[in-house]
Amino acid sequence: MTALAESRAPARIDFGPWLWSPTVDLALFGGSAVLALGVVAAARALGFSPGPLPEWGWLVFVLAVDVAHVHSTLFRTYLDGGELRRHPVRYAGIPVLVYAAGVALYLAGPMVFWRVLAYLALFHFIRQQVGWVAVYRARAGQRGLLDRVLDDATVYVCTLYPVLDWHTRLSSTRFAWFMPGDFVDLSRLASSWVGPARLVWLALLVAFALRQLQLALTQSVVHTGKIVVVATTAAIWYVGIVVTNSDFDFTVTNVIVHGVPYFGLLWFYARARRKEAPTRLGSQIVAGGVGAFLGLLLIVAFLEEMAWDRLVWHERVWLFGAGHVDLGAIALALVVPLLTVPQGTHYVLDGLIWRRGDTRTRPSQRAALGFLP
Repeated sequence: MTALAESRAPARIDFGPWLWSPTVDLALFGGSAVLALGVVAAARALGFSPGPLPEWGWLVFVLAVDVAHVHSTLFRTYLDGGELRRHPVRYAGIPVLVYAAGVALYLAGPMVFWRVLAYLALFHFIRQQVGWVAVYRARAGQRGLLDRVLDDATVYVCTLYPVLDWHTRLSSTRFAWFMPGDFVDLSRLASSWVGPARLVWLALLVAFALRQLQLALTQSVVHTGKIVVVATTAAIWYVGIVVTNSDFDFTVTNVIVHGVPYFGLLWFYARARRKEAPTRLGSQIVAGGVGAFLGLLLIVAFLEEMAWDRLVWHERVWLFGAGHVDLGAIALALVVPLLTVPQGTHYVLDGLIWRRGDTRTRPSQRAALGFLP
């Protein structure tokens, strides 16, 4: 009787796998999206939006999140002597190549430089979301072609459809990636494709949802982490670009969901690496706790933005003080690419250091991505 009752009992649903824990995963991915949308809603109610990003918003969202998260890559790379010895050519050569390419682009024209950087940044933001989904898929042991193609296609369309919609109205938008004009005006071409793209966007979201429902019904598994990443990507990119037309809204939705989970990843990596190599500089900083980890990133971000303001922008005397330097065209062609080296290096390295090969051979990276307890 007991055996019969047990055989008829409904299968227990598995809501994993998780990278770190249900609480942490949901906080970093779902919580960051809820926070971003909540800030946008509050800003609209308080009159900050639609409109330009206020100075306090620049401090919180640009300097403390967007710029600081770029430098968190230091804990995976330049603050680890063992890693530097492992790939000396990579870590010496990439910044040099980034700088040389930047100078060449800037000499071709300042807008050429910013345009290439904007599209590179866009690609980086999209690929990060694809990467998160790929990690969850690997954690779940989903190796089939169907899930890989459907997952990747859904994330790409959730990001590229809003960008295509943006390109239909570049002249009327109140926001830009870096500066007005950094995206190419393809309004006529984009307008002819945005309708079909919207249908593909809707169809793939429905297909993704149906696939998750099928897995829940047939395998008693709900891949919550992956679903949250896809759902928040769809919501954030749609709200921040298609629904609203505001520098404030775009910045908040863009940087929080991109930067906050990356902070989390690098924190967990640095903590795991400390157990392996406690004498490394990054490990010694992490020994001071999350405050020391974030504090260093904020200091470096502040110094970078001070250099930008003193040498190029001259916009925030209230924060960085007076005494700016007026540079000529040739000097700017040398200085601006130099100041973007951390950003460009981050874009390139981020596409290298989290690959499967490194993850398989590095216990600290396996632990940071949830493959080890």
